[in-house]
Amino acid sequence: MMNSKTLFYMACVTAASMQAAAAHAKAANKKHMNVLFVMADDLRPEMGCYGVKDIHTPNFDRFAKGAVLFDNAFCNAPVSGASRASVLTGMYPNYPTRFIDYTCKASVDAPDAIPISGWLTSHGYHTVSNGKIMHHIEDHADSWSEAPWRWHPDGYDVYWAEYNRWELWLNSESGKHINPRTMRGPFCESADVPDSAYDDGHVLAKTLTDLRRLRDMGKPFFLACGFWKPHLPFCAPKKYWDMYPAVPMAANQYRPTGLPPEVQNSGEINAYASVSTPDDQEFLRLVKTGYYACVSYVDALFGQLMDELDRLGMADNTIVIVFGDHGWNLGEHGFVGKHNLMTTATRVPLMVRVPGMAKGVSKSMVELVDIYPTICDLCGIDAPKQQLDGKSLTPILRNPSRSVKREVYVQWQGGDNLQNQRYNYAEWQKSGHTMLFDHKADRDENANVSGNADYAPTVNRMSKDMKKVKKFAFRKKWGK
Repeated sequence: MMNSKTLFYMACVTAASMQAAAAHAKAANKKHMNVLFVMADDLRPEMGCYGVKDIHTPNFDRFAKGAVLFDNAFCNAPVSGASRASVLTGMYPNYPTRFIDYTCKASVDAPDAIPISGWLTSHGYHTVSNGKIMHHIEDHADSWSEAPWRWHPDGYDVYWAEYNRWELWLNSESGKHINPRTMRGPFCESADVPDSAYDDGHVLAKTLTDLRRLRDMGKPFFLACGFWKPHLPFCAPKKYWDMYPAVPMAANQYRPTGLPPEVQNSGEINAYASVSTPDDQEFLRLVKTGYYACVSYVDALFGQLMDELDRLGMADNTIVIVFGDHGWNLGEHGFVGKHNLMTTATRVPLMVRVPGMAKGVSKSMVELVDIYPTICDLCGIDAPKQQLDGKSLTPILRNPSRSVKREVYVQWQGGDNLQNQRYNYAEWQKSGHTMLFDHKADRDENANVSGNADYAPTVNRMSKDMKKVKKFAFRKKWGK
């Protein structure tokens, strides 16, 4: 029979063993942190934390204070399908064969590439996709631990916005305004409904449920939450519209001088009803108000997601990445929408919060292909060999004053684009047209100076840099 000293000794040993095991588990789990991956469609850096004073984004702003905010982040293609395929494979677009428009599928355009979902799944992560992550729900669907989820799983084909096939509109009044060519409803709606009523409310509810479930699964997770807004149609609860009795309009509602003809307005909004032309100020004001309302709606949903992460005690072991898939013109240059190489269409918000790492603002040039290698680096797993075109942002996440690259590459419909901290340069090989904006002298990109003799050395240098980038971007991979 054990005496009291023996029992005390064994209790101490057991307690010490439990503490050691807990510490080991915590250390192991920290090596493979969870990842909460939040993407919003068509979201440009239109937030308070990015210096926009007239928009209400308190939750994004609060998050930015504890994260690294990337001030010079860019998409690699200014359209959803191509951008998302590029992000999730970590590969540049390659016109005209890979990631060129909204119809593309990564599994078709780059069948040998492993999406980040598949890579993390194969490395012990439980991976979940909610809402709009890949543009097409069937694209690499088998790479996730669970089948990708959407409120309307078959609701994103060419008929996705037909009224009211997928319940995009919640006001009966909207049904009175139908585009006879496309059968789509109006481009905007203000419905007196709760946050939970629209599609993104369902995305949040599913993500919150999954967050609670994944906490107790016993393995690290990659939880992707894709909000549809602020994508057209601009449908948001009325309370968010009410935040904006007046919005300031763009001062440069005119085509930049010398702009190549390849740079055009997007025609996407014309597929909806109740649309006018970009020179109609009331229409343009409604566009911007609707966009702002949708951004504030997504901001509120994001805030609920962050609150739940804190409530569950998971913030200390979860990397949070928040970004938009490309930008959107809000009347600048007479443009409404994406689909061009103006900075308003290519610059995106990107904020990353990593437990134990730095917070602050980074001025480094970064691009969305950098997200894949960054996740691998932060999760302590090797990256796929010969696939990734981006660079890990971990050095910046440790020290925001550092830089990982001096330029980023964007491609759109045969136009190749390089951006650095001063210049936005583009060239179209087929026509020979070029575009150069000097952000030091012309931050709003109102005059193309590529034909100005004073800028000839800059054009020559950036054209040479473009050739180097394209040689790297279009290199043969996987030994082919």
